[in-house]
This record gives sequence, C-alpha cells and structure tokens, in this order.
Amino acid sequence: MLDVKTPLWWRATLALGLGSVLVFINLYVAQPLLPLLARDFALSALGAGWALSAATLGLAAGLLFWARLADRLGRKRVMLGTLLVAILLGLSLAWVPNYGSLVALRGLQGFFLAGLPATAVAYMGEEFTPRALVTSIGIYIAANSLGGIAGRVFGGLVAEWAGHWQASFVVLAGVSLLLWGLLPRLLPGSRCFVPASKGEGASALLAHVRNPLLWPVYLVGGLNFMVFLNQYTYVAFYLSAPPIALAPAAIGLLFLTYLTGTVASGVSGALVSRFGLCNTLLAAIVIMALGSLGLLSGRLPVILVSLLVDSFAFFLAHACASSWVGRSVTEHRALASSLYLVFYYAGASLGGLYLYPFWQAAGLPGVTVGMILVMAVTGALTWRLRRYEPRNVSTAQASYNAK
Repeated sequence: MLDVKTPLWWRATLALGLGSVLVFINLYVAQPLLPLLARDFALSALGAGWALSAATLGLAAGLLFWARLADRLGRKRVMLGTLLVAILLGLSLAWVPNYGSLVALRGLQGFFLAGLPATAVAYMGEEFTPRALVTSIGIYIAANSLGGIAGRVFGGLVAEWAGHWQASFVVLAGVSLLLWGLLPRLLPGSRCFVPASKGEGASALLAHVRNPLLWPVYLVGGLNFMVFLNQYTYVAFYLSAPPIALAPAAIGLLFLTYLTGTVASGVSGALVSRFGLCNTLLAAIVIMALGSLGLLSGRLPVILVSLLVDSFAFFLAHACASSWVGRSVTEHRALASSLYLVFYYAGASLGGLYLYPFWQAAGLPGVTVGMILVMAVTGALTWRLRRYEPRNVSTAQASYNAK
C-alpha cells in the first residue's frame, strides 16, 4: 500500500485531485451562463436552470452505476474513461442546434462525470495506508471545491471576454482535455483491487436506505444542497437584471464566496470534537437560515455577506453529514457514501424547480422563505438524530439495534 509522501502516493494524490478539479469545472461551468442562456433561448429562470440541473441529475444517476461497474472492472479504467467522455461531451456543447439538445447533452455529460467521484475514494481506501488516506481525502475534497469555483469563475470570465456563452464550454473543455492527458501517466494502476462478486450491492443498498441512522442524514444533505446551490441561480438572475445589471464575469466572481466553505471544512473536525456531530450540524443549519435573511435587502453588499455566511454554514453542515455517514456504518461504507452523494446531487437537480414558485411570487424574498422552510425540515431531522449521536461506531449501532 502507498504511504504518505512517497513518490507514488504523491502521483496518485495529484492525479485524483486534478481529476476532481476537472470533474467540477465541467459540472459547474454552466451556472454563471444561465442568464445568457435565458436571453439567447428566450427562457425563464427555471428553464435556463435545466442546463445545470440536468448535469447534476445525470451525475446523481451515474454514481451507483459507475461504483458497481468499477467494483467489477477496476478503478483506474472507469475513472479515466468516463472523465474523457464527459470532457468530449462538454466540447460538443458549443454546437448544439437548440436548447433541448443542450439539456440532453448536459444530462449525459453529468452521467459520465459521476465515474470519478463514484470511484476515487474506493481507490484511495484500497491503495493507501490509513495515515495516507486521511491526508489524501483532505486534498481531494479541497480539489472538489476548487474545481467548482474555477468552473464558475472562468466560465463567466470567458463568456464576457468572448461575448457569447459557447466560448466557455469550448475553452474549459479544451483545457480539461489537455490536463486529462496527464492522468494516465500520473495515476498508478490498482495493486490491491479485488473484483466484487455479484449480488452484494443490492442487499447492502436496501439495508442502508432502511437504516434510521442514515436516511435522515441523506435527506439533510440533499435538502440543504437543494436550496444552497440553487439560491445562487436566482441571485445571478437578480443581479444580472437592472438596476444592478452585473456582467457575466462579475456573476462568475460571486462564486468566490464558496471559499468560506473551504474554511468551514477545515475547522469542522475541531468543532465536532468540541460540540458533537449533531450539535454542530444543527448550529450550521441555523446559521444558514439566518444568513439567507440577507437576501431580503436586495443590496449587493448585503447579498455578498449573505452568500459568504451561507457558504460557511452549508459546507460545515455537509462535512458533518458526510462524517455521520462514515461513522455510523461498519460495512459497505463506500456504498453508504455513494448513496449520500446520490441524494446530494438529486437535491441539487430539484432545487431550481422547488424555488421557482417562490422566485416568481416574490423574487429574492420569496427564495429566502423557500430556503427557511427547508432549513426547518432539516433542522427537525437533525434534532431527531440526536438520540443516535454516533460518538463511535459501536455505540451508534447499539443504539440503532436497541430501537
């Protein structure tokens, strides 16, 4: 197994981090372009939002499929092959004849983008020592965040520089294709991979979905991301219209507020150690609800502060929920984590549809109301989970078995 800071460990960690950046660049490049798509195709905010929602829905649909296929065929082949297909699909988006074709291609692209996130953690768990695994996962998660920020920021900048949204897909997919060329040589082949037998996945999947330690957390993660991600879509439409009328590049720069989420991920471990998982998760949900109140002002500086607070709170909640999943199961952990991501990205796909009636009725104040209603639900689910607080796996399972 690869130990921390050895040459092969560095190569593998760099390859997985770079691959993760490429996944999330291509997933989120469309978000700052939504006002431009609405203008060019004469769409509502909800209609334009499908350029993002189709990709996240495709990703959610692909996670379990690619995870199971990688269990049979091997990790490296699935990760690199699916990422290459996804990048090529992204390149083709600039030449779609109509919006329906764009949405269909984005859904297919999302499905192939799922290959790497469905498989990367399993690869690390098999190939790295426990000490190396902790460090590598931290780097990998940071790469997720950086890729999402880069896709949005550069997507907006390129669109403004070129004067049309097609350039963003071409430039970012082209750069991604060049960087993908480094991955086959960087990523070591699997040494410890053992193909899974048929039939294991279905029974484990059903057990996880029924587990009262898990399904509330799956809902918390999915519902939180549903409103957090899609508030940016409606904020972008609000800020791109008069009287503020921000340019596409400035809309893309809004996503730099995600950087407070990187800080939150870094301090989450210390907060959980001091206050416990449920208390920290509940506090994060409350902070996110309070932060969303800044949208009521309609003023750019206050909206920016609101997004900074919401980003910190959301990623703190996300870190807590992910940790809960890992600490609450003793078997099929990779499948449990993949299921969490399925709910997570399914929520992202449905958020635009959920928030649209609130946006239509009252603009950003309506979006705020929609967010707070969801926070009330996720807060209640978290409060319910306090009885199962998994200070360690054995006590969590004992509590579950006693119910």
